[in-house]
Amino acid sequence: MSLWKQSATVEELNRMQSGSIASYLGIEFVDIGDDYLVATLPVDERTRQPFGLLHGGASVVLSETMGSVGGFLAADPGSIVVGLEVNANHLRSATEGRVTGTCRSLHIGRTTQVWETQIHDAKERLICVSRLTVVVKAPRT
Repeated sequence: MSLWKQSATVEELNRMQSGSIASYLGIEFVDIGDDYLVATLPVDERTRQPFGLLHGGASVVLSETMGSVGGFLAADPGSIVVGLEVNANHLRSATEGRVTGTCRSLHIGRTTQVWETQIHDAKERLICVSRLTVVVKAPRT
């Protein structure tokens, strides 16, 4: 059974990101499952820090983007989902290619949700684990 209360295709999720930091950094959604999202982020001049490593902030943008979209899809139609807190543990560096985030819910409540994103490099090594808490604002009636 699907976690999602709203439906969207990968193409629709990518269009939703147009003109945002996610599109600027090259984040692309690539899969939607019944209870998870998958997106990629390039490791390039937009996302590397001065020493040539994937910037931790870029990993956090990937996590917050994915968790916010997951929160939106898991909330009642018309709800607004906004980030409340995000943290990340950077476990390994990446210097090139693309990294892939997989995001799943840890908690879906009426007013808050918690999402975990695990980010792996092209060799499937875990490079970052991030957790996002979002607030769900009910639709206006």
